[in-house]
Amino acid sequence: MKRIRRLLLRGVAGATVGALAGFAVAQSAPPASAAVSSAVTVPGRGEFKDMRFTVDQTTHLSSQAVTVSWSGGTPTTFAGTLFDTDFVQIMQCWGDDDGTVPGNPGPPRTQCQYGASPTTDRGNWPGNDYDDTRKVFYSADPTNYGQDDRYGATNPNAPGEVPFKPVSGATVTTNTQNNPYFNRNTTNEVDFARTGAGGTGKEYFEVQTANEAPHLGCGAPVRTNGVTKPRSCWLVIVPQGHLDLDGKPYADHSQVNAGSPVSATNWKNRVAIPLHFNTVGTNCALGASERPTTGSELAADAMTSWQAALCPAGRVYGYTELGEPDARARLGADGTSGLAFTTRALGADEGTTAPPGTTSYAPVALSGAVIGFTIERRPKAGAPESEAKLAGTKVESVNLTPRLVAKLLTESYGNSTWGSVLRGTAAKGYGWVKNNPAGLASDPEFVALNPEFANLSVAETPATDTDLMTALGHSDSARAVWQWILADKEARQFLSGVSDDWGMRVNPYYSTNADLNPIGAAFDPTRTDDFPKSDPWCTIPPGTGATQKQCMIDFHPYVEDMHSGALHTRRADTLWKSTWDALASPPAFKSPGPQTVGSRFVITVTDAASAARYGLQTARLRNAAGRFVAPTTAALTAAAGSASGKGVAEITPAAAKARAAYPLAQLVYAVVRPAGLDAAARKDYAALLRYAGGSGQISGADPGRLPVGYAPLPRKLRERTTRAAEALLRFKGGSSGGGSGSSGSSTGGNGGSDTGGSVGAGSSGGTAADGGAGAASASATPSSAPSYDGGKAVQTTATGATPADPANPLRYAVPVGAALGAAAGAGAPFAGGSRLRLPLRVPLPGGRTVTVVPELSERLRRLLPPRS
Repeated sequence: MKRIRRLLLRGVAGATVGALAGFAVAQSAPPASAAVSSAVTVPGRGEFKDMRFTVDQTTHLSSQAVTVSWSGGTPTTFAGTLFDTDFVQIMQCWGDDDGTVPGNPGPPRTQCQYGASPTTDRGNWPGNDYDDTRKVFYSADPTNYGQDDRYGATNPNAPGEVPFKPVSGATVTTNTQNNPYFNRNTTNEVDFARTGAGGTGKEYFEVQTANEAPHLGCGAPVRTNGVTKPRSCWLVIVPQGHLDLDGKPYADHSQVNAGSPVSATNWKNRVAIPLHFNTVGTNCALGASERPTTGSELAADAMTSWQAALCPAGRVYGYTELGEPDARARLGADGTSGLAFTTRALGADEGTTAPPGTTSYAPVALSGAVIGFTIERRPKAGAPESEAKLAGTKVESVNLTPRLVAKLLTESYGNSTWGSVLRGTAAKGYGWVKNNPAGLASDPEFVALNPEFANLSVAETPATDTDLMTALGHSDSARAVWQWILADKEARQFLSGVSDDWGMRVNPYYSTNADLNPIGAAFDPTRTDDFPKSDPWCTIPPGTGATQKQCMIDFHPYVEDMHSGALHTRRADTLWKSTWDALASPPAFKSPGPQTVGSRFVITVTDAASAARYGLQTARLRNAAGRFVAPTTAALTAAAGSASGKGVAEITPAAAKARAAYPLAQLVYAVVRPAGLDAAARKDYAALLRYAGGSGQISGADPGRLPVGYAPLPRKLRERTTRAAEALLRFKGGSSGGGSGSSGSSTGGNGGSDTGGSVGAGSSGGTAADGGAGAASASATPSSAPSYDGGKAVQTTATGATPADPANPLRYAVPVGAALGAAAGAGAPFAGGSRLRLPLRVPLPGGRTVTVVPELSERLRRLLPPRS
């Protein structure tokens, strides 16, 4: 009987420990994801029947990029620098199926945004003025590329144009290349996409909503048969081939033969894929009162998504992007201004103090700043064949150190100060430039970390690799970048004036050594939260024939915000007005538009959500542990584990020492001063916090979910947000909830603790990333009904339920843990164990343990039969 009793005790205790371990593992997982693939693959037709085209996302679209890839093609050939045969063209169109291809419904060719190639300065352009426009040749019975059976004159081979018809119906029939609806700087068309040596290709295509392209109207509400839905559109792919008029392979490579993709001969091979958009605008009732929110751009994409889900519940929230320092100053001065998003506490900025009274801090988002880029391979002459085969394809990743980013931000490359060295002679004060590399791609430090670039050629100008495209204004993201740079010894030495290992020197206008800085004062990045353009260099750009000077802010223009930086990087448009137009009135510099396909090189400081939205590649940055890390969900979460600070836990690059931590991760808090708000406002902001900490942390593309580029908040942070929401509802005055005074409220951190029940904080301590996908029972106000084909699985985190979720193996953690624990307990006697000793401490992921305490042991004993 003793033996049976011992076996039962071991079995029950083992099952209990296993269940607890399994529960802990499940709690440390991120929230369930609502992301279900909406990728579509469509075969080609005719001579392209062996090709397969895939679009990676076709539903729940907003203004973003999608990936278009293909296989089974023939490698692209060129006539000199012009695309000649076997390439792909992509465009966006609107309208119902035109019925011309029953096996592949698609729109009329008159309703496609295409044909906005340059009208002048086509010297470096890879098209022939027909394959990149709407121009066609008329033929009653066309068989050759670019000929048309409808548009043009009545005599054979006469020129014509395929009209463009916008949703308004105001059709443009002539001069379509200069139509009033879209142009070279706004179109999303892909005129030339290369098929590589393996018959495959890939492009990132910017889909546009009615906001960006009102003439297409995609996503705008349309009422049909009494039902209102967002207007769907089409992504149309036109493969161009290599057959001539007689049907034989095209042999004359001295000229191109493609013709316009919207001509009848090419359109017959088009592939159309439906695109389904989220509704453009808002579902909020007209005239509804709006609760303002403002602040960090890092919260912008999340807030945009959450707004759409909260409106149907009767709560309308506005959002105004504002640099975090300005948002803190505004909220600190006027507590009645609503809710602000920030990564730091009020009073954290130099020269400011925390306002009196209670301040509520609730964590709502985990994201960060990134270095995003669009870089295409242009192999050097003599490059290895393996590299030559990759010509025109995009570089997927690069490694960057703090010193390399410092070189870019300080305008220290040779061609950053464009024209400061001519024919080997440096302008006065710019002798430091002569021995510096022309740009990043030729920097020995960069090439050592990215050896592929030793075989690549880059046109190193102010519009390529000599600077980072940055946003104007003050932000915590800019501050984080400078913090990351200053945390690195090599970067600090470079800024102080010490040459790197190859002799490159900092632009003295950014030197932290006052003796080297021409202005007589040291540049102080410890107090910098923007991206200054300190060098006063101005010149007439060499070779332009201009009569006006350009200065550094002209060579390296600012963008409005990080979102804009991501969009322009996706379009490969640096905004540098580099072309002098002597015929303009008055003469002026003008923009040449996006860079030429096949040799694009643009880099920017942006946020992770904007980079993900527009499909930018992102750099791997060297962290405090010496590892190069990309801004993945896991890397953001790892960095959050280092957050510290008594008031508001911050992630600092120097403290993010975990090997997997991304150094520019940031936690975003919603900040409210409840004493300045009435009860109705506090109730509405509490509803927002409940949603942000609940359903708003479920990843997904549909409105209301957490967009790509954010990591779901760990469980304890979500619980803090829930407590902050409840505290707002209970707030009765300046002393309600314990009152944090000017210290704010703690949100945890390593060694951090809460400040006595202040608004926005609970009573438990713990680290900021203490893991967990436990039930966040905080989002009952907005409907959490799943969409995006997620079924009940997407409700798991928001409601605390655990319905069947075939995509999440963690649902087995508790029962499997219990079974394994029971087996381990039962098998202990056979493994040499003689007695079950309590308390048991079971190691769990992340260095934590689960303890089975003696009280549990005694309860188990009482459940078992007495000894005999």
